Amino acid sequence: MFAEWVTHGKPSALGIASGVVAGLVAITPAAGTVGPMGALIIGLAAGVVCFFCATTLKRKLGYDDSLDAFGVHGIGGILGAILTGVFAAPALGGFGTVTDVAAQVWIQCKGVGFTVIYTAIVTFIILKVLDAVMGLRVTEEEEAVGLDLAQHNERGYNL
Repeated sequence: MFAEWVTHGKPSALGIASGVVAGLVAITPAAGTVGPMGALIIGLAAGVVCFFCATTLKRKLGYDDSLDAFGVHGIGGILGAILTGVFAAPALGGFGTVTDVAAQVWIQCKGVGFTVIYTAIVTFIILKVLDAVMGLRVTEEEEAVGLDLAQHNERGYNL
């Protein structure tokens, strides 16, 4: 909400809801290992970083993500997983057994990296199979008519 307020001059309900989701997504990997202050910092950081990724980064890279799943869930999860290595340390109020924060952050980064690579490979395979079986996109004609009519033979809106 605050990032949107600073950037656009006013908050929106969608921005507030996205910020809440970003905070919850980011704290999930750290659940049970960070204290309340660490959770608060992770949630605030996720709100700002996910706002940037769901708006500015999406526009700059030009990818299609109408629900901001990557910008909020993907980036929020990555940020939360990495920051778990910082705030799980008992010296920072965490409940983990972390004694060397830098080493733990490196372990978290490797875990995130392997997960991203694995997910990219498996997603690529799934998309290739789906494309071969049924195709990934509708025709331009179906898109122009509207998917409610073209695919379901139902009218979504009676205008």
